Order: sequence, then structure tokens, then C-alpha cells
Amino acid sequence: MRVLGLDPGSRRTGYGVVETRGNAFACLAHGPIVPGARLELPARFEAIAARVDQLVTDHAPDCVSIEEAFYHESVRSTLVLGHVRGALMLAAVRRGLSIAEYSPREIKLSVAGNGGASKEQVQYMVRRLLGLEGALQGDAADALAASLCHLHRARRAAPARAATVAAHNLAALLARARPR
Repeated sequence: MRVLGLDPGSRRTGYGVVETRGNAFACLAHGPIVPGARLELPARFEAIAARVDQLVTDHAPDCVSIEEAFYHESVRSTLVLGHVRGALMLAAVRRGLSIAEYSPREIKLSVAGNGGASKEQVQYMVRRLLGLEGALQGDAADALAASLCHLHRARRAAPARAATVAAHNLAALLARARPR
């Protein structure tokens, strides 16, 4: 499975593409999406969405994992972040991708084992889990963490889905085998 993780921001949106390779994870790409600082807000949204569209073309992810909005003291900041998330979701949906949303706490818990982990702790664990050398830009680290969170969830959910399908198949077999 290949996941495009996104950490929304109107000035810097982080992205990270991660895939599973057996029991390991591999980072295919990461970085910031930085629209022109002097662009009007709608033009920034368009630039961010266009770059996400290009990332989907380049990396063919199976789905997108986006960090949920958290509340700022500034109502305007919260609203702008919501608009960026909407642009990101629209870009994904237009390409037929499913979207998974996780709270910052869920992402930190999944990657660092602590829902209140610091940015430094998340960056450290992302580097360790993906075998990355050197410094990792914060927005990109958060996006990679969102990808890893989704892959961890999918890995844990697979046995449960398989058990549900097996139980459904067994029930159907037993229903057909019953004498009437």
C-alpha cells in the first residue's frame, strides 16, 4: 500500500509518500509545498492543490492521509486551515483517492507511542521508522507521520477484516448446507 500524507498549511503544506515493503516502510518522497507568499489566499489554495495533483501523478498513491484541523486561538487561522484541508481533499477526490483523517494526537500516538509527543520526538521516530538520514523538515515529518499512522491502522485492521470476511463466508456456507 502506498499513502500520500499531507500536513495542511496555507503557507507550507507538508507532504510525504510512504509505502509498505513487506514488514518495513519506505519513504518515496517528502517535502514542503510552498505557494508564493504574495499570492492571494485562493491562488495559494490552487497552487497547493495543483502540486498535490502532480504528486498523485508522480507517485500513484492508493489513498491520502490528512491531519485533522486543530483549533487555534485565532478563529481566522482555524478557518484558513479548514479551507486548505478542503482544497487538499478536493484534489484527492478528483483523482479518485480515498481520504483518511487523523487527529494530531492519533498520529503522534501511532508514530511515537505518545499522543503528546513533541515535534522533535515525532521527527526522530519518523527518521528511525523510515531509515532517513539527517535533518527532516517539520511539515514533511508531520506528513510522513500521517502516512505512517494510516499504514499502521491498515496493518492492524487487515486481520480483523479477514476474520469478518471469513465469518461471513462460513455463515453463507452453513446457510446453504442446512436441509430445508
